[in-house]
Amino acid sequence: MIGRLRGNLIHKQPPWLIVDVNGVGYELEAPMSTFYDLPELGREVSLFTHYAQKEDSVSLYGFLREGERRLFRDVQKVTGIGAKIALAVLSGVSVDEFARMVQASDVTALTRIPGIGKKTAERMVVELRDRAADLAGAGATLTAGGTVFDPQGEAVIALQQLGYKPAEAVRMARDATAAGDDAATIIRKALKSALR
Repeated sequence: MIGRLRGNLIHKQPPWLIVDVNGVGYELEAPMSTFYDLPELGREVSLFTHYAQKEDSVSLYGFLREGERRLFRDVQKVTGIGAKIALAVLSGVSVDEFARMVQASDVTALTRIPGIGKKTAERMVVELRDRAADLAGAGATLTAGGTVFDPQGEAVIALQQLGYKPAEAVRMARDATAAGDDAATIIRKALKSALR
């Protein structure tokens, strides 16, 4: 299974892009959330990937952020939803926005995403509500050198590793974050306020 690719971006035309890895061009399908942040052609790019094999086809999907790949996979676990709708979700809203909509049971907002009707939105709320907290705050981006987390996302992960539930970790990190804070500062402030 291919989990990650790093190479030169040689073609990008939504929803397709081609990454040249040591002379082999990998064609990937990607959501608009990834396209918006891609480098210029000829520059190096690293992508999280999802490999999908069906009876009659093989597909490779690319994402700049781990949270996007996780959402792409989770959305497809909902009854009746495939890759096309999962890509539409990521092209229509951010991972955090989607998690908020699901947690708030906001079916109306979900139906504004192209390809999602009322019944599909209701199924998403029911089947993804438990996982939505895990998705919120998953702000990892893969750079040429490896994974880089935004400070709040990194703090969320650290708080979860300390035993806090995902939704609680997201809330604690969000409440403790001030402009310019690094992850260590956010974690310290979150733990300090939890002890009060």
